[in-house]
Amino acid sequence: MCGITGAFAFNEIGRLYQIGVHESNNRMAHRGPDAGNLYNSQFVSLGHRRLSIIDLSNAANQPMQDSTGRYRIVFNGEIYNFQELRQQLEKKGVLFQTQSDTEVLLEMYIHYGKACLSQLHGFFAFAIYDEKEESLFIGRDRMGIKPLVYYYDEDKFLFASEMNALLAHNIPKNINYSALHLYFQLSYIPAPHTIYEGIHKLMPGHYMEVRKKEVSIEPYYTLEDTSEKSIISSYEDAQQKLLTLLESSVQERLISDVPLGAFLSGGIDSSGIVAMASRHTQHLNTFSIGYQDEPHFDETHYAQLVAKKYQTNHTVFQLGKEDLSAHLFDLMDHFGEPFADSSALPLYILCKETRKHATVALSGDGGDELFAGYNKYQGAFRARYPQMIEKAVQFSAPFLKLLPQNRNNALGNTVRQLRKFAKSMSLTPQEQYWFLSSWRSEIDSLNLFQTNIQEKIQNGTYQKDKQEYTKAIHGKGINDILAADIKLLLPNDMLYKVDSMSMANSLEVRVPFLDHQLAEFAFSLPTSYKVDRHMKKRILQDALRPYLPEEIYNRPKKGFEVPLMGSYKTTLKSWVEQLLDDTFVKEQGIFNPSVIRSIREQVFKSNNYDQNQVWALLIFQHWWKKQ
Repeated sequence: MCGITGAFAFNEIGRLYQIGVHESNNRMAHRGPDAGNLYNSQFVSLGHRRLSIIDLSNAANQPMQDSTGRYRIVFNGEIYNFQELRQQLEKKGVLFQTQSDTEVLLEMYIHYGKACLSQLHGFFAFAIYDEKEESLFIGRDRMGIKPLVYYYDEDKFLFASEMNALLAHNIPKNINYSALHLYFQLSYIPAPHTIYEGIHKLMPGHYMEVRKKEVSIEPYYTLEDTSEKSIISSYEDAQQKLLTLLESSVQERLISDVPLGAFLSGGIDSSGIVAMASRHTQHLNTFSIGYQDEPHFDETHYAQLVAKKYQTNHTVFQLGKEDLSAHLFDLMDHFGEPFADSSALPLYILCKETRKHATVALSGDGGDELFAGYNKYQGAFRARYPQMIEKAVQFSAPFLKLLPQNRNNALGNTVRQLRKFAKSMSLTPQEQYWFLSSWRSEIDSLNLFQTNIQEKIQNGTYQKDKQEYTKAIHGKGINDILAADIKLLLPNDMLYKVDSMSMANSLEVRVPFLDHQLAEFAFSLPTSYKVDRHMKKRILQDALRPYLPEEIYNRPKKGFEVPLMGSYKTTLKSWVEQLLDDTFVKEQGIFNPSVIRSIREQVFKSNNYDQNQVWALLIFQHWWKKQ
């Protein structure tokens, strides 16, 4: 787990940008505090920041070259099956100089070229320079666990693990307004876009080949939606197969030469990971986070039940409102572009505290997207197959509009969910998916902007992008929605958040649910195994029931919510006032001042609004002031 960066000059003008690789590498020191080295040739420079996990010796530092000196690699990630691949290569006569997975990955590419990607188990973003061919090969893992951003023009190609590192090259920073429109709906900017025109994210399961003035991008992996074609003969057999795959994935991810632990929220996913890990390691360290002032959001009691059952070394970090505001400004600048998933805040603190005890942590991310754990999946299922109660909710939509909604208490949150469900029932499958995936409606997002910005959005790529993100939605079962979220929500929100917040604290986070073999199995299962009218994540819950305390099954799923509304009026009040100030908004020239004025009034005089919609606006304003 590290940070990588590089520059490929196409001409003498481009060579000037090789100088920036040094600063780019320095900006990622948090990703790799153990070593920071560079490689320079006439037209290519590579940088690497190392967080040592496997083979802690200096011989495993990067950039690493092969024995001939022809190839050089910078690699961010872990290859879990590297020992098996090493043996495969040794039979071909390869002699290894280190015990690292980096050297194995480099030799795999030398022997198999791009075909090596299909043999890798793990998560990665890597670049390999072939000095003889003067070519650069870049690959990103199947699920998009590790990030990579890039920029190129007629003079050069630049890449890095993080936006801030890429911006060290002083490349143009023109706002992509179509991407901004996406941001205000989704709370993140989905690949291949970024907030800047000309800067892109490499898509999950894709690779790039770069030669002078030639840049090609191709997919090598897609998680196919196999819908109702289960390869298992019965539901019971499917549960057993799931447990076997999950345990194997967890066991594979316990490989480490440094201290290892696990996040434990008390939900099914992280609890299942801890249950499986405890079968293969003693005295597992587990970590959870709670809210001492907000019992509605606190779930640490359930985490402690699991920790007690498996006798883990459990640590709870209890946060107050002051803790949230104290860490807010530490984390926001790590993203490099607007990112408004507010759960990044407690995750940042969790990673910061965990790093004091471990260098690697297991996480339950991915379980919801694979096995239908979010409320929206059950909502989509019930909207597609409505009965009397669903029709009654749809009929009551006008009445629901009169009731207050917010996320800070159970009643307000229920009203919010019912209102959204009622509206979704009248939409086409594609529009329903987009609506249920969005924090703010398309029209409400558009209305935020001044007329000239609206025109830029309408003349941009937004509609084409939206069609691309929803093209696989067909309205049957639920696997189409899961498949869409695996490509949209998971890598661009959940995994991006985990990578950014963990690496900001020099912590590696591993995600056993996203082993590609386990993911492929999940998509071979029928909808009925995952969700029905009464149960989400059905097969995962049933398979893990013998291993987990019964109490964690008898509670509603809250998600990693953050209590923000009260902070807007107290600890964050001056910050909110500055960012929504009428004079500042008018000078900025992006937003409709009257709309922002109305939002500001809601924040300070009402609780009948969505705190996350306001959060997205505040995050953008903060980013805009800093960039």
